[in-house]
Amino acid sequence: MELCHASASLAVMGKAILGFIVSVIAAYFAIKWQMHSDVEYAVDMAVLGLSPYAVVQYDGISSTMTGELTIDGIRARVKGFQDEVFIERMGVDTPSFWHLMKLGDVDAYMEDGTPKLPEYFGVLVEGVRIPTGADYFKRLHRETIEELGVSDDEEPANLCTGRYGLSPKAMQAMGYPDMILSFTAGFRQLGSRFAMEASASAVDMFDMNMNFVFAGDMLSELSKGAHYKPKMAEMSLEYTDRSLNERMRRYCERLGLTAEQTHAAMIDSFRYFGSQQGIEFDEYVMDPYIDFLDGKQTFVVTAKPREPITISQIKLYKPADVPALLELSAEAR
Repeated sequence: MELCHASASLAVMGKAILGFIVSVIAAYFAIKWQMHSDVEYAVDMAVLGLSPYAVVQYDGISSTMTGELTIDGIRARVKGFQDEVFIERMGVDTPSFWHLMKLGDVDAYMEDGTPKLPEYFGVLVEGVRIPTGADYFKRLHRETIEELGVSDDEEPANLCTGRYGLSPKAMQAMGYPDMILSFTAGFRQLGSRFAMEASASAVDMFDMNMNFVFAGDMLSELSKGAHYKPKMAEMSLEYTDRSLNERMRRYCERLGLTAEQTHAAMIDSFRYFGSQQGIEFDEYVMDPYIDFLDGKQTFVVTAKPREPITISQIKLYKPADVPALLELSAEAR
């Protein structure tokens, strides 16, 4: 008799647990459906607002238990251009699905009447496919050349090293019918400072990881918008070559440059990049960069100024003084 009672109790308990699990799953899908519906409505309104300037279509909305919410399968064509850009997915990254649920609830991110962001918040854009022969890409390169005030971007050494930006002609010659790009950026508060961790990649070209630490409160600083003048406390940039360097070398050689001329042109292109940022790289950066060109796969640059420095003020200094100001160093590995 006691065994029967125990069996009956276990059966009731099992049904209760099963019922609870079913209820949780049903609630999860109900919340997810409602969230997707709300986001889809907001996206549709945004697409409608963009209609005078661009035609935008997308496949749907997705979310994950890990806290990502994305718009998937985006196709866009700006008015005045014939070619499209395709984006596999773009959206936000939060610590968990629970944080996603709270995104639209302003009160959920208030503490004593003060706005409060989650401990981590990020954005992501993955699988941006840009045909290198696209009309908008050609125009972008042409306008970049005009803005730089140069006219010799077709000079062999400039063309094959991308001194003024890689042109559609150079990209196609190096075997890139498309550029496939991805980008992520995440923010987190670190006491009296906050960090931005970002990554960018281009298929068969490069991977890049960037870490910045800024002074101040993340929410108050980022809310300044166009008036925001970030004060950088630390920076590290890790660039890994994924065949771009070798493709550049081969293209330079096809254009008639010797191996020595190609090497010198690639170094000169890097120096020019620094000058555009208001920096004259010293030997602590250039020597490791030359090692990188000579066969290393990854190039790392770090900056640790003694005091946080406003980035926009860097160009007020002499370019030759900036490496010491930022305490720039580099390594190749």
